[in-house]
Amino acid sequence: MGVLDECYNVGIENGVSVGSVAIEDAVRVLLLGLGEDINREGLRKTPLRVAKALRDGTRGYHQNVKDIVSGALFPESGLESCVGSAGGAGGLVIVRDLDLFSYCESCLLPFQVKCHVGYIPSGQRVVGLSKLSRVAEVFAKRLQDPQRLANEICAALQHSIRPTGVAVVLQCSHIHFPNFQTALFDPNHQGCVKLSVMSGSGAFDDEKASIWTDFLGLLRFRGLTAEDAHSRGSLDKSWCPSRTICKMAASDPSLLAAVSSILYALGEDPLREDLVDTPARFVNWLMNFKNSNVDMKLNGFVRGSKRETSLTPPRDFSHICSELNLPFWSQCEHHLLPFHGVVHIGYYSSSRVISNVGKSLLQSVVQFYGFKLQVQERLTRQVAEVASSILGEDVIVVVEASHTCMISRGIEKLGSSTATIAVLGRFSTDPTARAKFLQIIPSSA
Repeated sequence: MGVLDECYNVGIENGVSVGSVAIEDAVRVLLLGLGEDINREGLRKTPLRVAKALRDGTRGYHQNVKDIVSGALFPESGLESCVGSAGGAGGLVIVRDLDLFSYCESCLLPFQVKCHVGYIPSGQRVVGLSKLSRVAEVFAKRLQDPQRLANEICAALQHSIRPTGVAVVLQCSHIHFPNFQTALFDPNHQGCVKLSVMSGSGAFDDEKASIWTDFLGLLRFRGLTAEDAHSRGSLDKSWCPSRTICKMAASDPSLLAAVSSILYALGEDPLREDLVDTPARFVNWLMNFKNSNVDMKLNGFVRGSKRETSLTPPRDFSHICSELNLPFWSQCEHHLLPFHGVVHIGYYSSSRVISNVGKSLLQSVVQFYGFKLQVQERLTRQVAEVASSILGEDVIVVVEASHTCMISRGIEKLGSSTATIAVLGRFSTDPTARAKFLQIIPSSA
């Protein structure tokens, strides 16, 4: 079966997708493995939401290119009396900056793609420009790795519109989620891995052909050069951060089986070479958020630290102290997708500088509450409540975050972010104090 016809079917029983039911059952097994109560309010519909998100994010398995391109080829003559190429006979056409989102086949986390597609028309006909985007999305909405995604887009366009040549360049960004120890003790942790790949056919088959110079020249303002893009066959499979883990902890067989059933329900073969270790990688990552009495550990930590620090001297209501850009990493309990960002904490104190021990303690508080199934509103409140027990009752907390569930599904708006605020004590009644602290927060947070 070729790239034009490749399509997977999932059975329907009583109006309900069999695949969706299997995914929901698997998610319940994973939640139980995390030590969660699957009947608590915030998690009750999580299996349904996860199944819906995964089915939508892999809908490309149920689409084929022929249905998209059919009827979208239009006659367009080339140059009539000049030497050169243009129009429907040799003129390079490029669609740039297509924002796509795909699921990494190595770890099942979404990765972002900036896609640039070009082709050289032939036969005095051109394809509707929107179809280039739609064809690219068919293959992005599957479990993928960057190079295969570029190759499949390129091959599908070459076979469907029969141009002189097709070129595809992808700029990919994969979240690099740390474990708890790395998040707490490595302030320089890089939050994402970036990679550019390219693929070409026809006139673009030779990577040294001059037409590539024209194509990349039209991408120069994207900061991309031929040296930046990996050519076909040169991609290091370890681009996914999960593949860099030297040794993964032994996983519960029931959890591995649950992830394998998800792969099967999506239309994939769990025994395919590139997917064999995916269940173990996903479970290894998910266990970062296992519910293990974090609150009890944190309460003891805070009590012990308060005896060692003097962070609550007599308050000076003329001076607002702040601790800004405390990084955090968390997991959305509604879709089991990561979100991350920074926390800003403000408080009143007669001391203008918080001690190193105090700063470390606040960062620990942020990470303790981050590394669990969360929603941003709850995280903000919890940090504020604990911070007030350390810094005094007058506390303001602002959390700014980027949610994978917002950019890889739903609105699919790259660069969108959320902000939440919690105010205690004087900050809850004094708008001037709130405004003064909010002005302190850097715009680049």
